[in-house]
Amino acid sequence: MSINFQELRELIAAIANTDVVELNLKNADFELAVKKNPGVVTTVVSTSNAPQPVMVAPIDVVAAPATVDKKWVEVKSPMVGTFYRAPAPDEPSFASVGDRIAVGQTVCIIEAMKLMNELEAETSGQVMEILVENGQPVEFGQVLMYVNPG
Repeated sequence: MSINFQELRELIAAIANTDVVELNLKNADFELAVKKNPGVVTTVVSTSNAPQPVMVAPIDVVAAPATVDKKWVEVKSPMVGTFYRAPAPDEPSFASVGDRIAVGQTVCIIEAMKLMNELEAETSGQVMEILVENGQPVEFGQVLMYVNPG
């Protein structure tokens, strides 16, 4: 069986944009294992013709978008935890793309060890990009959103 690496990359990118944490596909000729850690997707592909699994390079799924302006300010996670855009599932988001925010305004919540930690804006401006999905695990120092100051 021939492996189309372009289709494989597209599949990995599609998985990276979902809540799927692990995926295993297997048939007589082919086996694919995908495991997603926060921000990185690791893929192992093996075929009946290949004696060793082939590692596909990890894909950074939280890379900064190509359109980031150098004057935009990064809002980073101060801790490891779970990112939430709203105080509750049925409540509106603290901040959305296009919203104007002020210094001290809550922009999200990071849940860590069952504690809800409100993250306040350190700069005022317009929210330009939100890089993290609601309910997604985040790492210390991970960029959560970009704000255009002013």
